[in-house]
Amino acid sequence: MSLTRATLDNGLRILLKEMRTAPLISQWLWVGVGSRDEPGGRTGASHWVEHMLFKGTPRFPAGVLDKAIARYGGYWNAMTYIDWTAYYETMPAEHIGLALELEADRLQNAAFAPQDVDSERTVIISERQGNENSPLFLLDEAIQNAAFEVHGYHHEVIGDMADLERMTRADLYEHYRAYYAPGNAVLALAGDFDPDEMLARLRPLYEGIPAGPPPPRPVRPEPPPSAERRLTVEGPGETTFLHASYRAPAADSPDFHAFMALDSLLTGPSNLNFFGGGISNKTSRLYQTLIEGDIAVNIAGGLQATLDPYLYTLHLTLHPERDPAEAEAALDEQIARARARAPEAAELARAVKQARALFAYGSESITNQAFWLGFAERLGGYGWFEDYLERLAAVTPEDVQRVAAEYLAPERRVLGVYLPTGEPLPEEPPE
Repeated sequence: MSLTRATLDNGLRILLKEMRTAPLISQWLWVGVGSRDEPGGRTGASHWVEHMLFKGTPRFPAGVLDKAIARYGGYWNAMTYIDWTAYYETMPAEHIGLALELEADRLQNAAFAPQDVDSERTVIISERQGNENSPLFLLDEAIQNAAFEVHGYHHEVIGDMADLERMTRADLYEHYRAYYAPGNAVLALAGDFDPDEMLARLRPLYEGIPAGPPPPRPVRPEPPPSAERRLTVEGPGETTFLHASYRAPAADSPDFHAFMALDSLLTGPSNLNFFGGGISNKTSRLYQTLIEGDIAVNIAGGLQATLDPYLYTLHLTLHPERDPAEAEAALDEQIARARARAPEAAELARAVKQARALFAYGSESITNQAFWLGFAERLGGYGWFEDYLERLAAVTPEDVQRVAAEYLAPERRVLGVYLPTGEPLPEEPPE
């Protein structure tokens, strides 16, 4: 399954991977804009613009595409993240032409009708209010705000309520025009096609789109943390949560793969693929300490592949009869162990095997392959994906101890606790 790559004169990067395993094609358009690119007053703009691109263009009015894609047996969706926005369609190969034309059209011709902006404001504010009913959202948002004072990672993707209430159609359209340009996009397709023929179909759809000026990039590096930060969030519910977030390496860091192995060792491997599932973490150190010790009822780690250093978060759901101090003490004991001693070779081999297996499971389907084409390219090149398993296998026990000692230092941590008041959680509104 060879990779075909092309870059158009307007800067659009195209990656094509022929896969004849099923009569399907998956197309992903990745735009280099996420919540990191939003200044104060426009937080949430990237996510809102994503919503607006489903409201149609003069050529493809809203509502027409849903029916057409469903009629052909395909599916489509989009995602906004801190570093990027992605749109995708997976279709029977014979009907992919609709998706090809759609993405090229809405890259430049989204309508942003005032009434659609107003209706989506209501939808997104409702989504934000629903999130605020979740203890985990409230805790994670407080930690994110505390962890980043300067960098655009400071705020949640959905944006701050004050900005969602005040942003105008002009604000959103300006955001769209600034970032939605071929030179700031990657088009990735995998599936049942001839690469040369597919490239010949794509060129006339995109070559006439102007390159546009380079998009604005706020350059606001976050200073190194100097001391641990601690916070408490109180709210309804009966469950206590403890989250410990450490400043983690970016995806292109030489330490990233060793940190992935450390993550697998501590909590079981994190899934970098947004479509994948999980894998058993019962052999991990924190499961054996916290779950089997009846201190917590759930433990998970969260390492993400990001353009800049982000957060590695340990998520603890406490046992009803335990308090945060007990959980913190047990957690700190395992963190200190990881920092002080290299793991045994057999233990590391098991953790790496689990991480490799999870990565492989999340790379099997045509949709996943198209995902990785664009995702890795956004991180700096498809080689990041191709070399991933080899780099993970090369991690040594000494590498794991070194990254644990550096990155899990107390001054790099924000420790957040959610204390329930016992009041009932708000009921979710009916859909």
